[in-house]
Amino acid sequence: MKNIIAMWSGPRNVSTALMRAFGNRSDTAVLDEPFYAHYLFKTGIEHPNRDAIIDSQSIEWDKIVDTCIGPIPEGRSIWYQKHMAQHNLDGYDIKWIRNLNNCILIRNPKYVIASYNKQYPINDQFCLGYIQQVEIIKYLENEKGMTPPILDANDILQNPRAVLRKLCKKIGISFTDRMLFWSKGEKEYDGVWGSYWYHRVNRSTGFEPYKEKKIDLDKNLIAIYDKCIEHYAMMFDKRIRP
Repeated sequence: MKNIIAMWSGPRNVSTALMRAFGNRSDTAVLDEPFYAHYLFKTGIEHPNRDAIIDSQSIEWDKIVDTCIGPIPEGRSIWYQKHMAQHNLDGYDIKWIRNLNNCILIRNPKYVIASYNKQYPINDQFCLGYIQQVEIIKYLENEKGMTPPILDANDILQNPRAVLRKLCKKIGISFTDRMLFWSKGEKEYDGVWGSYWYHRVNRSTGFEPYKEKKIDLDKNLIAIYDKCIEHYAMMFDKRIRP
């Protein structure tokens, strides 16, 4: 029986490291941010490698959806799809996610904003995914009467074995230690944007140990932080606990 796992993250949430964890399983195929090109094309946002990204993927929403809910590649039994929640734009129906194993990956916005702002300017809260993640949760709660599994990035870094073991149980797959370690370098499933965004994870061989960081956000970003922290707090209370 096929198992399609849709992991809905925001930027700078250790989402690529989590993708590495699933990509190291022998039974799992991986899909990296299939709606990225559509997002850039429709919004006009000038992310690094924009033209190459748009050339590398379909920009047609319906075709992308058909791929995401279609046959699992390579004859595998599990398909792990790394999705960015902010790629869900207004006017595009998310009902297609109804029969997938949806999961939510969150991180405290102070870490996200500080990290993301170093590489790309943050203009509003919509590019960080919190609002869209809440919309996904509310849709699934209304549609299925249950909250999807919610993971906090810092929990994963502090105790990856415990958190991933609990996640696997919730989504109906067996846990394996292969999810805790991987080889360095780029992977064949990485999107073309990996050359810009994935430098750190490409040097890693596992989840980096958690380190508490003192972060002082630029005053111009405080209003965005205040909007995001409300959504984050709601999701944090419902998360899988180590």
